Amino acid sequence: MDDKIIALATYRLEKAKEDMETAGVNMKHNKLSQSINRSYYAIFHAVRALLAFERFDSKRHSVIIGHFNQYYVATGKIDKSYHKMLVDSFEVRTKSDYQDFYVVSIDDAERQLNNAKNFIAMIEACIQKLT
Repeated sequence: MDDKIIALATYRLEKAKEDMETAGVNMKHNKLSQSINRSYYAIFHAVRALLAFERFDSKRHSVIIGHFNQYYVATGKIDKSYHKMLVDSFEVRTKSDYQDFYVVSIDDAERQLNNAKNFIAMIEACIQKLT
């Protein structure tokens, strides 16, 4: 395995964990929109960590999400529930970030954070199998 790819995947996974931690801090301080944002980015960077092994990346979130679905979910390598988590977190984050007067509930923030924790754990298990 290429050491540079492992280093990149590790870096992205650490970034995902940092975003997850920040989401928890934001939620504790009732900064729910910010928590939603960081939870989504935790999931997003975890996906990018996995995609590092394919030497695939994109600046467009939709391309990352589509690639993950096509090469991991549709092929049965990863359960489709994780694709749903990713898409749902993207949609909630987009609404929270860009829609005026969008109200984030504590339930939304908690669900998003729990999904991020589960998603990162799943990605870590996938990466362990690859290294």
